[in-house]
Amino acid sequence: MKAMTVKDTASKKIACIILAAGKGTRMKSALPKPLHRIAGRSMVGHVIAAAEGLNPEKIVVVIGPDMPEMAEAVKPHATAVQKSVNGTGGAALAAQEHFKDFNGDILVVFGDTPLVTTETLSRMVDIRRQFPAVGLAYSGMRLEDPARYGRMVMDDDGTLKKIVEFKDASDEEKKITLCNGGIVCADGAKLFEWLAQVGNDNAQGEYYLTDLPPIARCDNRTTHVVEVPRGEMSGANTRVELAQLEAQMQQKLREKHMLNGATLTDPASVFFCHDTVVGQDVTIGPGVFFGPGVVVADNVEIRPFCHLEGASIAPGATIGPYARLRPGSVIGEGARVGNFVETKNATLGAGAKASHLSYIGDAMVGAGANLGAGTITCNYDGFLKYRTEIGAGAFIGSNSALIAPVTVGEGAIVGAGSAIAQDVPANALALTRAQQMVKEDWAVVFREKKAAQKENMKKEKKN
Repeated sequence: MKAMTVKDTASKKIACIILAAGKGTRMKSALPKPLHRIAGRSMVGHVIAAAEGLNPEKIVVVIGPDMPEMAEAVKPHATAVQKSVNGTGGAALAAQEHFKDFNGDILVVFGDTPLVTTETLSRMVDIRRQFPAVGLAYSGMRLEDPARYGRMVMDDDGTLKKIVEFKDASDEEKKITLCNGGIVCADGAKLFEWLAQVGNDNAQGEYYLTDLPPIARCDNRTTHVVEVPRGEMSGANTRVELAQLEAQMQQKLREKHMLNGATLTDPASVFFCHDTVVGQDVTIGPGVFFGPGVVVADNVEIRPFCHLEGASIAPGATIGPYARLRPGSVIGEGARVGNFVETKNATLGAGAKASHLSYIGDAMVGAGANLGAGTITCNYDGFLKYRTEIGAGAFIGSNSALIAPVTVGEGAIVGAGSAIAQDVPANALALTRAQQMVKEDWAVVFREKKAAQKENMKKEKKN
């Protein structure tokens, strides 16, 4: 029989319970464990995004007591509180109040497994729905070194008989290489009835989500296993494991962007955010870091050692090396942001150039304008911020300060070393330098005087 897909069964309801009550004790952190970030998004945020890909009717996140930051972070999704640390079964049962009369499929997922994908969750639902007799589907992993994972004991008919936690496993059971991956997809009409029957007669004295298969079998419902890659089931209890997850996520993101048409000259040194958008024929040099909210269009070159966050870059632009684009930066088509240039809440029009050593904040730079080295838009007076407007085709000489609010008209030229505090008309020249003074042969007299002074000091020291 052909398995139904989530798409085929769109009329059947899906819901998700995400277990996220971990306090982060082993992280040595006051921040709840699921809120620690991978690729710029919390671990629980990644899991929620994967679940949202199924278009579920509801997502309920189980949190611990006194976790207001967790409740805020998972909005608009509902939360349920696990009042005591009593195991994964107790955590899932805490969400019962949100599922009165719910008879669809319920996925139970851990909030610290940020690599889980929508595709894997979809497969879990497909298997659960394939036959009416399937009451549960569990994710499983084939491991050469099962370590301390729970072991999955299969029945002769190919269904799951039971899951044994490592601490409770016999020597024979520890030889099993099929291990529990953690995800459960259950018949929502029966899940909480089965959870209520789970006992805590085990080494930890906890209520395990893994104890459901024998209970479902007593109800004439079978349990199937969906084998998934180990990487998707990876979680983090320590900062070391968190760094390992970051490395895995970064590798996935790098491969994704390269397969979509970007060139990474040194992939291992480029760090992406979960929401980075990169077009085709983009070249990214070594040491580039993407924070949240960056969109890069086609044919852009990002040279080495740039930091980008909250920025939009149009086709054909060149960024860096050593450039920093801060939130609100909009770089126009063919524009150039060079080495040691910082932009913030600024728009550079098509073909505009700021090639080196400049700060452009709260500014609008017109098409084709050229900002010389050392140009600064002085946008802050210690209390408020103000905007600078630079017209198309304007030329700002090196080491100039534009004291906002100020407008430099189209085609205007600002002489090097100027401090401009008043508007400059279009096509005008603005200068604020002091008049140059020249004294002929002054340097010769100065050097002779100083040489004599130095010689006298040496004589006095000897005496």
